[in-house]
Amino acid sequence: MPRHSAGILLYRHHGGNLQVFLVHPGGPFWVKKDAGAWSIPKGEFSPDKEDALSSARREFHEETGHGIDGEFRELTPLKQSGGKTVHAWAVQGDIDPLAITSNTFSMEWPPRSGKQQSFPEVDRAGWFTIDEARVKILRGQAGFLDELEKSL
Repeated sequence: MPRHSAGILLYRHHGGNLQVFLVHPGGPFWVKKDAGAWSIPKGEFSPDKEDALSSARREFHEETGHGIDGEFRELTPLKQSGGKTVHAWAVQGDIDPLAITSNTFSMEWPPRSGKQQSFPEVDRAGWFTIDEARVKILRGQAGFLDELEKSL
């Protein structure tokens, strides 16, 4: 069965620049990765059980601790190299990246230790210009930045 994720591309105009809000994945595998590691707040959903926009809003809240409202613009879904399709909506807004709170996940860490540890799904967030975001964002999500920029 094909996998689907849904997320929100939050944007703002700040100091004459278009900026987007991205999150960095938590956990030990991502701790030293920066360029090409950031993402829009998103998560998996099952299209036969949940509406994609509702899922995107839920995931935004789970990963940032903030609800999101506004005029949601549906962006063209992107198929990732692993086969997952990511659905996204752009919405204008502003939140403090230092004030995010993320849900957590558990995994065995260190590997083969038998010990379970909890990690935040998102360990930090930030606002980036489109040019900065192109460096930070996962390659398979860069199309969302292009589409947002062209639509504004």
